[in-house]
Amino acid sequence: MKRFIVFLFTFLSYSLLAVSQEKEYTSVIYPEDYTVQIDVAYTEVNDWVGYMDLYTKPNDTTPTPIVINIHGGGWRSGNKESQTSLSTFFKNGYAVANVAYRLVDVAPAPAAIEDVRCALIYIHKHAKSLNIDTSKIVLMGGSAGGHLALMAGLLGNNKQFDTNCPNTENIKVAAIIDKYGVTDLTPLAYWKSANNWLSLNNTDAAFVKSVSPINYVSYKSPPVFIAHGTADPIVPYMQSVILYKKLKANRVKTELLTLRKGKHGKFTKKQNILLSKSIWKFLNKLGI
Repeated sequence: MKRFIVFLFTFLSYSLLAVSQEKEYTSVIYPEDYTVQIDVAYTEVNDWVGYMDLYTKPNDTTPTPIVINIHGGGWRSGNKESQTSLSTFFKNGYAVANVAYRLVDVAPAPAAIEDVRCALIYIHKHAKSLNIDTSKIVLMGGSAGGHLALMAGLLGNNKQFDTNCPNTENIKVAAIIDKYGVTDLTPLAYWKSANNWLSLNNTDAAFVKSVSPINYVSYKSPPVFIAHGTADPIVPYMQSVILYKKLKANRVKTELLTLRKGKHGKFTKKQNILLSKSIWKFLNKLGI
């Protein structure tokens, strides 16, 4: 009996902890003229359903730009509910799509890429009903989310990861915002998160290249804004430098914001302000 009570106490403690952790995320605050749809199913694979949260302006007289926001977490953790800092996009009249994707415990690479591509295709296919301007789609993510934003955008009309979402749409994005994302997995195959995500393909050089954004850069690539801290202990700063140089070599519009002594997303208040201003300066130059 005593053991049962201890077990029950432990179980309840963990249950309450899980509930409290779920409530840690603050609600997204959005303007009154926005319409909100939570947990919109954008794809289904076996018994897994991919959901996104949509904040749109369907009653605007003109179609709106949209940012497709992708959370990070090393492909193994994180969720769309953690993404709540969206006020600047609302202030600038953007619609927002917060996307969930398959983490490694559900499916290894390239599942997450397939899902983000499906989310992008969903936005294209439902642009009219959502009042979205398909010429003003921005992909944004940090860390693993940055990697996925780069992959989804740089692929363009390359349909190799679109098996779950066959389409005839002309898929393109207006810009990619990559915050300290992985750009080349080849030199990072030893990294625990990458190794886990690549799974049995971690020693397959061709496969590793196929899920690395650096290999999809061309003169047709969309503009890319990059931000990275020089003291990042997880994703090497040089990953962004190499991407930036390749984009420049292909004459793609790009900018690299170097944050001195910046860690992996743990920037100072001053650096975060600079990051936000730099992103909007970049988008405004593009007319998005």
